[in-house]
Amino acid sequence: QVQLVESGGGLVQAGGSLRLSCAASGRTFSTYAMGWFRQDPGKEREFVARISRDGSILYYADSVRGRFAISRDNAKNTVYLQMNSLKPEDTAVYSCAADPRVGYSSQAARYDYWGQGTQVTVSS
Repeated sequence: QVQLVESGGGLVQAGGSLRLSCAASGRTFSTYAMGWFRQDPGKEREFVARISRDGSILYYADSVRGRFAISRDNAKNTVYLQMNSLKPEDTAVYSCAADPRVGYSSQAARYDYWGQGTQVTVSS
């Protein structure tokens, strides 16, 4: 089992940057692909980015490609989401999630473990 704890959210002006972190417990972090999702109240959960177990394969939602960057440090059991050029529509609760299966998926149901989320608010 994996426990995930996000940090780094906050309030930022449009055009600004934030870096989210997701710390995982346990010694099996490197056996999970990791994803970031976001959800605004009243909206469906949205896929943001995914990184493979070794960090070599990255996927992004079209809405964030070129602005966000996902990375991981397996030695620190941590996955990151660097968010640049933030827009008000990026406002949401951002959650990290762990997927033990191989192969790309943007579906939340694929991910077995979830963090509690961290709020990101972008003001205009």
